[in-house]
Amino acid sequence: MQDFLTTNQAHVFSLMKKNIKHGRIAHAYLFEGDKGTGKHELSLWLAQRLFCQQVREEEPCGNCVQCKRIEMEEHPNVRVIQPEGQSIKVDQIRQLQSEFSRKGFEKGMQIFIIQQADTMNVSAANSLLKFLEEPEGEMLAILEVESLGKMLPTIQSRCQIIHFNPLNKQQLVKQLQDNGINEKSANLLASLTNSYHKAVEISEDEWFNGAKDVIEQWFLYLKKKDSQAFIYVQKAIMTIAKEKQQQQDILAILLFYFQNERNQMLQHQVSGVAANREVEIILQGQQKLAANVPFQGVAEQLSLRILFKE
Repeated sequence: MQDFLTTNQAHVFSLMKKNIKHGRIAHAYLFEGDKGTGKHELSLWLAQRLFCQQVREEEPCGNCVQCKRIEMEEHPNVRVIQPEGQSIKVDQIRQLQSEFSRKGFEKGMQIFIIQQADTMNVSAANSLLKFLEEPEGEMLAILEVESLGKMLPTIQSRCQIIHFNPLNKQQLVKQLQDNGINEKSANLLASLTNSYHKAVEISEDEWFNGAKDVIEQWFLYLKKKDSQAFIYVQKAIMTIAKEKQQQQDILAILLFYFQNERNQMLQHQVSGVAANREVEIILQGQQKLAANVPFQGVAEQLSLRILFKE
């Protein structure tokens, strides 16, 4: 946990440690950033740091009873709330309030961490707002969000907002390789998302693992200016392009293969003019798809333009 934060969110991690050292802990934080950028890791680290029995050099030990209970999400004074279905419901916030108002808690601060807090419905958000305005006793709230714009301004105004930077692509590739993913796939995944957890999720997706080879064959036909590329759209590409997200992913993967080809040419001091043009054609294809032009038409036109340099 600490190694991940030190590597990927050094500034945020350093800031939080300084705030703790100097006693400048806010009563509510809003951690904003992409999924997999370390928001929840920092939430748990902060809870461990505040409860740890054997703090060493401003770091929680990670091994004491308190640290282990927090890591296992079994600490009675630390609550982790996740969406029920697609959103955080008002009943979850009310239950949280009820639990925190009961007697018999262990001594010390009460902490609640809400994951995907930007999925709260209006009733839940208003209930949480009242909780933040009228806290009972010593309390720390941590709200983890991907989209700050989905949070009520009144909630934002009561929180210290901490922005988490997207993962560096090279760091993400290394992490994926450390997780057993080969270099080629790791680079492809890093081109599709800057979230480690999302990349791992994609790597385990059955559609992705079948589609990437199909798309690579399309790329090879286009690269060789083989007319099979046009026929291949109907023969193979359309069979894996049933949903809009799949269609977007197909063009994104094709773009990766052409960008990778261009980068290799530049490394060998070969003119990349043609490769630049092909990348531009695919980018234009993505724009057309986003404008709701039918995917088959986009894919076929893209193939013709690359094959015949139109």
